[in-house]
Amino acid sequence: MSILLEVNKIVKQYGDYVALNEVSLSVPKGSIYGLLGPNGAGKTSLIRIINQITLPDSGTIILDGEKLHPKHVQYIGYLPEERGLYKSMKVGEQCLYLAQMKGLTKAEAKKQLDYWFDRLGIQGWWNKKIQELSKGMAQKIQFVVCVLHQPKLLIFDEPFSGFDPVNANIIKDEILALKEQGSTIIFSTHRMESVEELCDDIALIHQSNKLIEGKLDDVRKKYRTNSFEVGILSDNVEGLLFDISQKFTSAPAQFKSLNNELKLEVQLGNASPNDLLHILTQRGQVTHFMEKIPSVNDIFIQTVTSK
Repeated sequence: MSILLEVNKIVKQYGDYVALNEVSLSVPKGSIYGLLGPNGAGKTSLIRIINQITLPDSGTIILDGEKLHPKHVQYIGYLPEERGLYKSMKVGEQCLYLAQMKGLTKAEAKKQLDYWFDRLGIQGWWNKKIQELSKGMAQKIQFVVCVLHQPKLLIFDEPFSGFDPVNANIIKDEILALKEQGSTIIFSTHRMESVEELCDDIALIHQSNKLIEGKLDDVRKKYRTNSFEVGILSDNVEGLLFDISQKFTSAPAQFKSLNNELKLEVQLGNASPNDLLHILTQRGQVTHFMEKIPSVNDIFIQTVTSK
């Protein structure tokens, strides 16, 4: 696995407050990397350091094999949570200006802007001022500014903020397309369902420390509880519950269903799923049988509240 961004033991303090405590991360090339954590965890401090807005007190950052250097600003695209467009400036004029700040010539910038304006269906916005656009429309412009210089590393901080579901889905598809084209993406959000949909790897920072890092599937496997959600239609519920209690631990479950069945969460312990299925099929009609795999939201809450 090739690593694009290495964060090595970064420390950042503001007076007596420690924002980052020897945080180390490895962001694989061509991946979408979820940077997670509650408010105040240190995510924004780390993102600002990667973008060279602020400097760390100690530690190093390596971008594509080189120690982070001012020239690397051209290799990074940053979409901040607090957007920073000039409200009284025309869209096209502003985009050209910001693209040239990222190293593109005016001709290159115009070519990329024509491509993205056409792709997002915003060709008619060129001469509009930002203050004339809705929040969602301005978000699209900010997204274009972030990606148009084709950076090696994209950092999206709450990229779906301000979008309705239709436009959020459009931007989600664009993020996935950028990954397919080889972009490496750091994705910071509080929307855990978006992490489930998009991310290959995740890291969780809490109270200035990294608590979790790894492939999303590996992290979820680590937190699995070997429990199953079960739905069953039975003429003898008492007998069924007795049989289950002889080998398993169970509790009432909540999941969506069109049937009025008995719903249980069953902890397997050392038994196998087939052992449970054998009991269920002897006692009724199984309508639902699914392993309860922990969601990113479950892992987030469990990890943060246990510290």
